[in-house]
Amino acid sequence: MSERARTGLLIGLVLAVSLIAASVSALLTARAANRLQFQTLSALCGSMAQRQPDAEQAVLDALKDRAALGTGEDHLARYGYRPADFSQPGHKTIRLFIAAGFLAGAFLFALILILGRRRQSQRIQALAGYMESVNTGHAGMLLQNREDEFSKLQDEIYKTVTSLYQTRDAALRAKRGFAENLYNIAHQLKTPVTSISLSLQMMKKQVSDQYPEQIEKQLSRLTHLEEALLLLSRADAGTLPLSRQDVDIFTLLTLAADDLHEVMGGKGVSVDIPELGEAVIQADMEWTMEAVMNLLKDCAEHSPAGGTIRCTYEQNPLYTSVRIWDEGPGFDREDLPHLFERFYRGQNAAPGGIGLGLALAKEIIELQNGTIRAQNRPGGGAEFEIHFYCH
Repeated sequence: MSERARTGLLIGLVLAVSLIAASVSALLTARAANRLQFQTLSALCGSMAQRQPDAEQAVLDALKDRAALGTGEDHLARYGYRPADFSQPGHKTIRLFIAAGFLAGAFLFALILILGRRRQSQRIQALAGYMESVNTGHAGMLLQNREDEFSKLQDEIYKTVTSLYQTRDAALRAKRGFAENLYNIAHQLKTPVTSISLSLQMMKKQVSDQYPEQIEKQLSRLTHLEEALLLLSRADAGTLPLSRQDVDIFTLLTLAADDLHEVMGGKGVSVDIPELGEAVIQADMEWTMEAVMNLLKDCAEHSPAGGTIRCTYEQNPLYTSVRIWDEGPGFDREDLPHLFERFYRGQNAAPGGIGLGLALAKEIIELQNGTIRAQNRPGGGAEFEIHFYCH
C-alpha cells in the first residue's frame, strides 16, 4: 500500500472514530438532559400538590394536554427568570466534561503536531548530515529506508549520489586510461623516430639505398599508427560514421579475405570459408570488414606456413555467430584477459605491430550491437567468436 493510501486510511479512521464518539456523547447528553427535565418537572408538580391540593388535578390535566402548554418561556421571563437559574448541578458537571474533553483534544492535537514536526526535523537533519558526509568524501551507505513523506527524497538522493560516484569513477578511469595511452603512444613513436634519426645520420656519412628504405618503412609505421589512433578516438567520441544496411556474412568474410590475399600468400596461408546458407546482419559493410580483416591478420601472423584459417557462421533468432580460428599454438594463458586492450602485445606477437588491431576490431563490433571474445580451441589453435545481436 502506498504512503498516500495509508494516510487517507488513517484520516478516514480518525474521522470515523470522532463521529462515533460525538454521536455517543450527544446521545448520553440528551438522555441526561431529559432525565433532569423530568426530575425538575416532577419536583415542581409535587411542590404545587403539597401547597395547593386543589390544583393537583389541573396540573395533571395540563400535563396530559401538552400541546396547550407551549414553551412556557414567556411566562417565567416576565418574572425575571432565565434557563440558567433552573440548572441542576449535573449541568455543570456536563460542562466540565465538555471543557475537559476539548482541552484534552487540543492537547493531543498539539502533542501530535509537535512530535510530527520533531520527527520531520530529525529526518531533515539526518539527510542533511548524509549530504555533508558525501561532500566531505566520507559517505557510506544511505540511511535506513523508511516509509514516510521523505522516502522519495531519500531515494532521489541515493540515486544522485550513486550517479555522482559512478561519474567520478568513470572520470578517474578515463584519466588513468588517458595517461596510459599517452605513455604507450610516446613509446610507440620513440622507436620509428629513433630509427629515422639514425638513418639520416648514416646517410650524411655515406650514401646507401638501405637508409631511404628504412626511413620509408618507419614512416609507413607512423602513418599506420596515426590512422589507428584517429579511428579509436572517433570511436570513443561516438563520431565514427557507421551506416546500417543488410550485410551478408559469407560476402563479408570473402571480401575481407580477398583484401588480405597478398599477406596470406606471402606466408602460404589459405582461408577456408564454406557457404552455409543466408545469414544477414544490420551493419556497416566497410567498417565491419575492417574489423574482420584485423582478426584474419592476427590469425595469419600465428599460423604455420601452409596453414589454413577457417571461418564458419550460423544464425538464430537471437544473434548471428561468426567464428574464425587458426592452426597455430593458440593464445598464452596470461595474454587472454588483455588481448583487446590498446597497445597490448602478447608473448608471441609478430614484430612490427603496434597492438591496436584487436582493440579497433572490438570497438567496431561493439558499436554495432555485437560482442567478441578470444579463446583457445580444445584441439589447438586460437579462435575468435563474434555475436551480432538482432535486437
